[in-house]
Amino acid sequence: MIEASSERDRIPEGFRYLPAYLTLDDQRALLEDIRRVVAQAPLYVPRMPRTGKALSVRMTNCGDLGWMTDQAGGYRYQPNHPATGKPWPAIPEVLLDLWRDLSGADFPPEACLVNFYDADARMGLHQDKDEQNLEAPVLSISLGDDCRFRIGGPVRGGPTASLKLNSGDIVVLGGRARLAYHGVDRIYAGTSTLLKNGGRINLTLRRVTAAEASGTGS
Repeated sequence: MIEASSERDRIPEGFRYLPAYLTLDDQRALLEDIRRVVAQAPLYVPRMPRTGKALSVRMTNCGDLGWMTDQAGGYRYQPNHPATGKPWPAIPEVLLDLWRDLSGADFPPEACLVNFYDADARMGLHQDKDEQNLEAPVLSISLGDDCRFRIGGPVRGGPTASLKLNSGDIVVLGGRARLAYHGVDRIYAGTSTLLKNGGRINLTLRRVTAAEASGTGS
């Protein structure tokens, strides 16, 4: 739900909001898939480049590549978990189906970032711009507690709009919205019973490399 009708004009072109796209049964099944991912690739605490300050979210990944950040290497993608050294687990098939249905891209995602937010976690306004491929959209899925999601334009400090995202909602950042600044201002603790101990999981599907880079388009 867009929090104020006056904010609709601030939503960048190419941003799609799909409320209640996943049924409760869909959410429960997807959550089991993510639990299997986390069992193979445990959640860890990412850290900011330069300062080494811990982010308030915990994260992991699945797919051929995983996004990460730390003080030594900064923002990047890599094929293995930073703590275990093992390759990331495969992206669950249900997420690949959602990508095929909603992304409009002719090639599959290579990364799914899994962010876990407890009641105090936040995510400052940022752009998803560490990918070589900026034509494919970013597809984002919410599970668990509601959050206040904020989106602006391609320039930091510009006008923004707020949406309250619920469990099962999906948003797609494509077209002019692909490089829109966005973030999470607040978690509304206790608004969902999907996660036994509360909190929110955000799944972000991305294509990283240019399709032609592989020579196969896959």
